[in-house]
Amino acid sequence: MALPDMSDQYADVGSQALTSGLLPTSDLLLRACRGHRVVGGPLLWFAHDLAVLHERRVVGRGGTGPETDPTAIIENKRRRIELVMAIDDWIARSVPQHRLGATLHTETVGSVIDRLAEASIRAHHALMTLDANDEMLHGTWHHLAELSDAYDDLVRDVLAGRRRLPAW
Repeated sequence: MALPDMSDQYADVGSQALTSGLLPTSDLLLRACRGHRVVGGPLLWFAHDLAVLHERRVVGRGGTGPETDPTAIIENKRRRIELVMAIDDWIARSVPQHRLGATLHTETVGSVIDRLAEASIRAHHALMTLDANDEMLHGTWHHLAELSDAYDDLVRDVLAGRRRLPAW
């Protein structure tokens, strides 16, 4: 006996949740990381702040190069950890999760957004500094696209009750 296809039912739930603004799409997150004005709540502010910190760490600000002062490097890491925790706290308070029957995801949304912010900075830096035919340029953009798709899939799965987030 064939089971009915339930994927369309879950797809509708996830799509509605993404467009309703409960959690921003990867497109909005990436625009926030680039400093564009976007409306959508605290996760976009946190994503922007993470991107600024990654920019200081990876490429530097204003052409000065990456941060080399050990105290500044430690402070940058501490601030990023605080932002990831703030994202995860907001998710825990604001996003309903289904605990029964939902598969546990290996990362929190905060850590995924942190990786998206870093990948965004690396991709845009590569675009500005590498030749158009450079494989590294294409690799950074491919990595960013895969992370973006994975984030959107995770959000849909969490909101549809198919996936739950770790509580740490």
